[in-house]
Amino acid sequence: MPHRTVIIYTDGACSGNPGPGGWGSVLMYRGHRREMSGGDASTTNNRMEMMAVIQALEALKRTCNITIHTDSTYVMKGMTEWLAQWKQRDWKTAAKKPVKNVELWQRLEKAIAPHNVKWKWVKGHSGVPENERADELARLAIPL
Repeated sequence: MPHRTVIIYTDGACSGNPGPGGWGSVLMYRGHRREMSGGDASTTNNRMEMMAVIQALEALKRTCNITIHTDSTYVMKGMTEWLAQWKQRDWKTAAKKPVKNVELWQRLEKAIAPHNVKWKWVKGHSGVPENERADELARLAIPL
């Protein structure tokens, strides 16, 4: 089991949905802090929420114990409740429709695989400093 413990806060933002969007991540490890962000000229809020987690995980070079704080029930439930069933149904929803953002779900699943991950839901805009910072990073990354 890895000894490294990383705390990650993520958020996504969109100006219009779909529209231009941004994502932000704050990674914390042993007193060190790394902030990351990026944007897309045409995207959705859910895609930006996913990208915040994907980019944070892909930035890690070693296997870690990770706690991911997100205000996105879509990302959290997707990974903890829905993913296994989507895969069993060949990436179809219970209503037999194609799962949206399948390439990002697959990328997220690959990025998370080497790690021991716990998910924590955070109420958005509730004063948690790192979550507020992830939100600010996401908003600042929205292409004009």
